[in-house]
Amino acid sequence: MITHPSTHLKTQNMPLDKLAKQPFQHQVNITPDLASSVFNPPSTPPLLRLLQAAKVDLEVELPAPLVFIRISGSAFATGGNFSMLIGKAKSRKTFSVSAFLASVVKNSAVLGNIQGSLPEEQREVIFFDTEQGTYHSQKSARRVLRLSGLERPLNFNTYNLRKHGAAKRLEIIEFAIYNTPNLGFVVIDGIRDLVSSINDEEQASMMSSKLLKWTEELNIHILCVLHQNKGDTNARGHLGTELQNKAESVLSITKDTQNNEISIVEAEYCRDKDFEPFAFQIDECGLPAIVEHWNSSKGGNERRQALMPADVHVDMHKGILEKVFSQSPELKYGELVHQVKLTLDELGTKVGTNKVKEFVQWYQSKEMILKGGIEGTSKAHYTLNSKLV
Repeated sequence: MITHPSTHLKTQNMPLDKLAKQPFQHQVNITPDLASSVFNPPSTPPLLRLLQAAKVDLEVELPAPLVFIRISGSAFATGGNFSMLIGKAKSRKTFSVSAFLASVVKNSAVLGNIQGSLPEEQREVIFFDTEQGTYHSQKSARRVLRLSGLERPLNFNTYNLRKHGAAKRLEIIEFAIYNTPNLGFVVIDGIRDLVSSINDEEQASMMSSKLLKWTEELNIHILCVLHQNKGDTNARGHLGTELQNKAESVLSITKDTQNNEISIVEAEYCRDKDFEPFAFQIDECGLPAIVEHWNSSKGGNERRQALMPADVHVDMHKGILEKVFSQSPELKYGELVHQVKLTLDELGTKVGTNKVKEFVQWYQSKEMILKGGIEGTSKAHYTLNSKLV
């Protein structure tokens, strides 16, 4: 039982010095919970601690992420991020993965244009294979060694996880990532095999969150390999869409339509500037080798001309925009870029995201699309200018 000062009406307007001298006139029961809240102020709530930890300090100069891999001088893979390599079956995705792995295993250039540069304290490299049998996993790993010119590097390990279920594969990979000292670069060849369904939105969100958490907490880079749909150029399911939206870079591997022996590597999206597409083929030693003077459209020595919006007939642009806005009359900028890219792909015009942004900018300059809402806010959006289209 704890006493409490009188709350009689006549004391309500009494000066504090007189009120303090008033006797205790009645007693009030205070429960243990109430007493605890009164005499022991609550600690900082968990969400507040998380919010405080997430606050960006604008007074501190933060260093730019270290570039772990460059392609033709452009940053492709940096510490604290993940990237994606997409391609259809038999497009030679695994051969291209071998080149990226070899570049970071030996920390130098491979194929002449893929430059690995891991920090000295992060030289460990892991290759997880969820798709192939152990024999072919070993064959792929040995290809990495041959490309790197190293007989048995101590900083490179390969793990075959095909026999395990999706949940167990994910568990093993997470354990390895957090228990490998000096880790810098990881390849997961078959990211689809870490979930039970590629069209489960919850699992897709979980997988992207895991990748973002692993890479940020350990300042590593993870390259994920994912198949494209058979009928189009999109990565498979909700998983593919979610990962492409969060990836630092997205590369595609396709076979040259004029020469089935040649595979083409292109930037679908890069936070840095897009690199020029390049092509490789498998040489007599079974290793990928750059195709010199490759040209995708002619197969000759001329360099491919970059597609410019002004080169496309105005009727084609009108058709593109009508398709883009057919599902929704208003689109946010990211949605607009995505829909323009999908439409160009469907028309057989395959370009990277930076080139698509040039199209969007051109549409604005020609007032074929109009910008509404408040710029820089979630209300900013784009609509079709029906007077010109």
